[in-house]
Amino acid sequence: MRFVPQIPSSFDPGSWFPFAPLTLSWDGRVHPDWPQAIRRGLAVHAIHVPGQAPLEEALAALQAALGPDFLILPAARPQNREAGFRLLGTLEALLEATSGRGVKLALRVEGGAEAEVVELLRQARAEAVGYCWHPGTADAELLADRLWCGICEPGSDLRPLQKLGYRWDMALPATEPATFRAQAAALEAAHPPVLFPAEMPATALGRPVVPDDSVVFGRHLIGGEPRGRS
Repeated sequence: MRFVPQIPSSFDPGSWFPFAPLTLSWDGRVHPDWPQAIRRGLAVHAIHVPGQAPLEEALAALQAALGPDFLILPAARPQNREAGFRLLGTLEALLEATSGRGVKLALRVEGGAEAEVVELLRQARAEAVGYCWHPGTADAELLADRLWCGICEPGSDLRPLQKLGYRWDMALPATEPATFRAQAAALEAAHPPVLFPAEMPATALGRPVVPDDSVVFGRHLIGGEPRGRS
């Protein structure tokens, strides 16, 4: 996986060009140098919006025209039907707002609420919405079919993701480049990249996976030490 810095949207982007793409945490403000930075090629991978008013904050982040690949919203456990409908209403409004923009929605699900949120989206047939892993995620396997992005901390245990074969971008909150560089290097050393899951999933996109008995992976292809064929 590739570690990318996550900085507040109000930060000056000037010193972050060597680390592109970036992930932003939306704090309601955009540094005035961002439009020029984007024209110069500083890509924004994702924007995380806070949980106080996710719909309003997400719409404001879209209006900032930062061109993110992902818009990431928090999702708490739906305690009742009203809360579930409110989450689905937020997603419906944002899917309409992002239509034609090339922006995907991902939920940062409250730890332990994965089963409820996945079932809610399944019943609503919200296949266009994915998930964002975070250190509090209790069951990454439940999200594996649409696990599109992640955010971690220094020292996070990423072995559950390696087991699933996750190899996409992983955001790491940062305030200055030198610290980010050191923390990212430590995470990369602790969690070398993988090519395939340690265990192949039983389902994918809601359908059973039919194994091919003629294919055998060596342990060195799934993130372990080279040991020949298994």
